[in-house]
Amino acid sequence: MSKQSKRIEALVYHAKPTPGKIKVVPTKKYATQRDLSLAYSPGVAEPCLEIEKDVNNVYKYTAKGNLVAVISNGTAVLGLGNIGPEASKPVMEGKGLLFKIFADIDVFDIEVNTENVDEFIETVKNIAPTFGGINLEDIKAPEAFEIERRLKEELDIPVMHDDQHGTAIISAAALLNALELAEKNIEDVKIVVSGAGAAAISCTRLYQSCGAKGENIVMLDSKGVIRKDRENLTSQKAEFATDRKIDTLDEAMKNADVFIGLSMADIVTPAMLKSMAKNPIVFAMANPNPEISYQLAIDTRDDIIMATGRSDHPNQVNNVLGFPFIFRGALDVRATKINEAMKMAAVKALSRLAKESVPEQVNLAYNETRLTFGRDYIIPKPFDPRLIAEVPPAVAKAAMESGVAKEPIEDWSKYKDALLERLGSDNKLVRLLLSRARTNPKRVVFAEADQLDVLKAAQIAHDEGIAIPILLGRKDTISSLMKEIEFEAEVEIIDPKSDEELERKNKYAEAYWMQKKRKGVTKYSAQKIMRERNYFAAMMVNEGDADALISGYSASYPKVLKPMLELIGKAKGVTRVATTNIMMTQRGPMFLSDTAINIDPSAEDLAKIAYMTSRVAKMLGIEPIIAMTSYSNFGSSDNPDAKKVREAVDYLHKTYPNMVVDGEVQMDFALNSKMLQDIFPFSRLAGRKVNTLIFPNLDSANITYKLLKELNKAESIGPIMIGMGKPVHILQLGASVDEIVNMVAIAVVDAQEREKKLQREAHS
Repeated sequence: MSKQSKRIEALVYHAKPTPGKIKVVPTKKYATQRDLSLAYSPGVAEPCLEIEKDVNNVYKYTAKGNLVAVISNGTAVLGLGNIGPEASKPVMEGKGLLFKIFADIDVFDIEVNTENVDEFIETVKNIAPTFGGINLEDIKAPEAFEIERRLKEELDIPVMHDDQHGTAIISAAALLNALELAEKNIEDVKIVVSGAGAAAISCTRLYQSCGAKGENIVMLDSKGVIRKDRENLTSQKAEFATDRKIDTLDEAMKNADVFIGLSMADIVTPAMLKSMAKNPIVFAMANPNPEISYQLAIDTRDDIIMATGRSDHPNQVNNVLGFPFIFRGALDVRATKINEAMKMAAVKALSRLAKESVPEQVNLAYNETRLTFGRDYIIPKPFDPRLIAEVPPAVAKAAMESGVAKEPIEDWSKYKDALLERLGSDNKLVRLLLSRARTNPKRVVFAEADQLDVLKAAQIAHDEGIAIPILLGRKDTISSLMKEIEFEAEVEIIDPKSDEELERKNKYAEAYWMQKKRKGVTKYSAQKIMRERNYFAAMMVNEGDADALISGYSASYPKVLKPMLELIGKAKGVTRVATTNIMMTQRGPMFLSDTAINIDPSAEDLAKIAYMTSRVAKMLGIEPIIAMTSYSNFGSSDNPDAKKVREAVDYLHKTYPNMVVDGEVQMDFALNSKMLQDIFPFSRLAGRKVNTLIFPNLDSANITYKLLKELNKAESIGPIMIGMGKPVHILQLGASVDEIVNMVAIAVVDAQEREKKLQREAHS
């Protein structure tokens, strides 16, 4: 995608369908006059009076306790500089988005139109009663130091300047682990810090809190080494001035153990790396391009432990590992401040988490066989679901122990469960899915690439590194559309109807004829049928010229399914193909099967559909908890429709005794674990959170998934084909661009898994 196209895409993203990235959503009922009378006048007077009696009741009756202000004056916006308060607003909204999706914290972004320190502080103090915490953002140094210091002293709610402390906390955790691997003590190592802004100062201070010695630290700014004999140093720079007689980065790097880069791209040379001590630790965190490229660094030193700020290399120092969870813990105990003890608790929690066994969900997301603590894994990954259950409790405990918690937590087990529940409203699975696809993109045939939305999806898949698109359709139409959307990449375009593809069509026709010649297919009919895009696309996958295919945007599901079943067929041992849809709901991702193929499956079919669905869930790193749904509960009806579900469950219990599945069960009981526990405590689902629903027939499955999609605006991925011999996936007619992109990611992950399986079989 061209620079201009990316610019337009970014502008459209922020402008459509609604300007901005965040909004206020009611949390109470408001449908009736009674509701409104409670929400506002006259009912609202009651909580007002209670808060007047005791101001702490504001946390009981309002959203203050889960509300953070992201506040900036736009004087130091990352990569953009002093662009002013209005221009900084998209960044602040983005920060609010991250707070919500990672820690379920609500945000109002506040842009303050002043560069005067006193005015800024007074503004924040005046609005502070609204909020449970203050996140300062993108404020230039040295003013940022003074603003944070005074607000921490003068307010009784947590205040943190993330630009300073976020990078410090994450990099400190990574540094402690890197030093352990390098078998070095933090008290002894020589540290070079390139950069002297808010982040660099805060990082260095925190490293000292971890044990680093001031005499072993050399800090540089744009003028060179910060020495004690330099004039006009700010108080912050003077704090780290050295008395060593050196002037340049080249000199500072000799025999250094650690390099911390928070400055600019490409200032570290291979010669500098070679001059460092054994097992050097290099955190090149300038964004978007580090002080030395990752590949150059590891090519230069095979004993290096390397981290950057980039997601496409190991050991990403990413602030999102810190600020959402630090504020979560601080808010949950109503901390009056975020102090050094709380920051150090976050450091230790992150450091500890990197040493623990990594959940399969994280391995899958990053296409790793098994992530383990080591040189390429010294800090947890941003998509690690354990973060919210580990970092906030550590921060909350530190707040309690240091005496700044007003609302101590007593039941830590219950608190951790509540934290994990907060993840249910998030679309993490989509991000995990796309991230995993990027680790090993596959060749995907877009059988309807002359449709604008399909082509847009192919463009996104290409630009995001999700897949390697192969575009099928009329070349002139595709080329024209590509020009229209500025899709300028070199991708393969194939027109099955064109004589240019005669050799390939003949090859595919021959293979198809050899496969079907005893089933009524002639060579002539095979050649003719290869002009049809879905047959051609299926043969591309069959013949190994593509890894997966996507079709169905412009044709009915049965019409597209027919050639897939005819040419590709079912996987080995599969007697019935099916589909599952993943619905992104308030309670988290839900698998619904079968939503598109089997009209009235038998008991055996239902059992096999349930088993195949469980395999898909596990492929995506989710442990399936399966409810076999019906209008009846555990034998309450002898109708054949209920009995077949019961028989399917019996079959699954006998054949797959370790599978968590039960039924037949009504939908409300399946989704309400407490109700199920109270009424049917014997069920295998009692006390569990169901995430997979198997329906007794196509009517119920298809209606339910489309009802969820339209009424609750739940994002859907699917229908995902299960039981096919190759990675082929059929879209719903008229699928959106986002839905197509998600299905492409599914197709890529499907192809990745099949490739791994073949490799395992080859080695066994």
